[in-house]
Amino acid sequence: MSNLVIVESPAKAKTIKKYLGENFEVIASMGHIRDLPKSKIGVDIENDFAPKYMNIKGKEDLIKKLKKEAKGSEKVFLATDPDREGEAISWHLAQLLDLDLTSKNRITFNEITKTGIKSGMDNPREIDLNLVNAQQARRILDRIVGYKLSPFLWKKVRRGLSAGRVQSVAVRIIVDREKEINSFVSEEYWSIDAKLTAPSSRKAFDAKLSGKNGKKIEISSKEQADEILKAVENAIFKVAGVKKRVTKKSPAAPFTTSTLQQEASKKLGFQAKRTMKAAQELYEGIDVAGMGAVGLITYMRTDSLRVSEEARVAAYNYIKSAYGEQYIPENVRMFKSKNNAQDAHEAIRPSMPELTPDRVKSSLSSDQFKLYSLIWKRFIASQMANALLDTVSVDIAADAYNFKASGYSVKFDGYTTVYEETKDENDESANVLPEINKDDILKIKTIAGNQHFTQPPARYTEASLIKALEENGIGRPSTYAPTITTILARSYVERDVKQLKPTALGEVITDLLSEHFYRIVDTKFTAEMETNLDGVEVGEKGWVDTLKDFYSNFAVSLTKAEEALEGKRVKVPDEETDIVCEKCGRNMVIKIGKFGKFLACPGFPECTNTKKIVQETGGNCPFCGKKVLQKKSKKGKKYFGCENNPNCSFMTWDTPVPDKCPKCGSTLFQKGGKSGKLICHKNGCGFEKELSKNEG
Repeated sequence: MSNLVIVESPAKAKTIKKYLGENFEVIASMGHIRDLPKSKIGVDIENDFAPKYMNIKGKEDLIKKLKKEAKGSEKVFLATDPDREGEAISWHLAQLLDLDLTSKNRITFNEITKTGIKSGMDNPREIDLNLVNAQQARRILDRIVGYKLSPFLWKKVRRGLSAGRVQSVAVRIIVDREKEINSFVSEEYWSIDAKLTAPSSRKAFDAKLSGKNGKKIEISSKEQADEILKAVENAIFKVAGVKKRVTKKSPAAPFTTSTLQQEASKKLGFQAKRTMKAAQELYEGIDVAGMGAVGLITYMRTDSLRVSEEARVAAYNYIKSAYGEQYIPENVRMFKSKNNAQDAHEAIRPSMPELTPDRVKSSLSSDQFKLYSLIWKRFIASQMANALLDTVSVDIAADAYNFKASGYSVKFDGYTTVYEETKDENDESANVLPEINKDDILKIKTIAGNQHFTQPPARYTEASLIKALEENGIGRPSTYAPTITTILARSYVERDVKQLKPTALGEVITDLLSEHFYRIVDTKFTAEMETNLDGVEVGEKGWVDTLKDFYSNFAVSLTKAEEALEGKRVKVPDEETDIVCEKCGRNMVIKIGKFGKFLACPGFPECTNTKKIVQETGGNCPFCGKKVLQKKSKKGKKYFGCENNPNCSFMTWDTPVPDKCPKCGSTLFQKGGKSGKLICHKNGCGFEKELSKNEG
């Protein structure tokens, strides 16, 4: 008889089967096999929140197969993912297959490699019921919030709405930021900026006014700026002091789930969902040329920064051979995880550091390669020596006024030869300064007063929202991507290029929940709830008591809200457009329906005119000359097509550009991104032009 190993995905099953051999059968459960029912709450609130689990519809044949294989196997091992969700799936499998819960049949793989699988198989354990209860408590809590609040929103706002424990807080964070932006009052201020040259070089460097007589000054008007410019017009700019020092620049830690999503957003432009999809594929196993199926990264849902000694040694060996002994740090580099981090896993790292991105590139999709490169470089850099910078700070006196210039040069590149963390947009690079000495007389090349205005806080991007959720203790690594996906799908939030902007619906829902269910959208309360659920995970709190503490207050709030809004409905304000209804002449408004936004006449029910919202590109159809519109496929992918569809069949994935074809005058399209080319789609033209880096 063979042994049966049950995992979650076919890709993972294929990779693990390769290492375990003929004595093992490896089958995928395809995720959860049991869950709460979709059609009702499925939780007996009056009976200690007892859940009523059901086999998931459509998995009947798989369940029969699992039971048959388990019955004919000598030993059954449950090898679902090494987290709460995976532990719960293993527990459900044990219940379904009638396995002994006290048997050591639970195995976990931090990495899907020969070493990782051997380690997992050598260390079987019992199912951790604390982890199961923690997942169960979260699932039941989210079910209660969703099934109790959603009908309330249906009655008081509109049908089809939903509320969620984490998603509602995420929307509130975005709404609160929008209120800050709208209430922001910009203030004028001025800076005095000079370009100076030193005796040693003709190349100008930047210096800024920093104060007067050693004290900081603020310039709030042009008159003040002009007064200072006049005062220093004939002044001698003399170097009052030069401070030189060598500073160390340390690498960023290897990735956690949160930092991976943030950096992939900044560096690659990936949405969190896209990042996690590619990371899951890299973890579960890729067919690498010459190696077969192998998991390229460690488990991708983690908030730990721990790195195994084996991985550290492998990284050092690679660094030494590729860059030299001087790139190995003097001391072992240790990164401290957050206090509430679950340290069962390592940080996200390449499972085999010697497998460089170039070695596996031919075996990976574009997304897989980009993400693997990011993870590999970040990890290797995290194990390298510090960069050393020669920094210079120059104090300049111009009569009573003080100017300052600063800069640096690289003394030793260290880890930066491999990777540098993406800077925030407001970070400023320092000057590269010429040789400057005390008492040098500097020449003014230009000096001017520049007007500025204080700026409101920026809207959240996916990266900054994930950072805010993590800093506030909202949700956990596995929840960030689905939370953002949900609030966008529900039209509570919309994308404005890369920024996240609340819709009128999102603002109304947030205000309603804030007034009647303050704790649901309160960041501190939600963070405390996460801490309590973490307490269940480590056995410090009972899951039933945790739910009772929450529900007692929630039930009271629900009753009071129902009473306060008896017979009332909350109206979502319409967004008026400048598009005129051709049937009655009113300005049409934007509505949100089952399939997203559309235009509707505000004169309903007298006027029932509706239209699709179209996004013009400025281009013209190469087939018929009408407008080219930006559209979305059923899967949400952007493409471009003629407004005269279906009478005109033109469509393309290529992006229209303002340039016209030099041969026929038709709209040109950019194919292949920044390193692609411009092409003309007009029949019989054939014009193409490769793009240079500057043009792309």
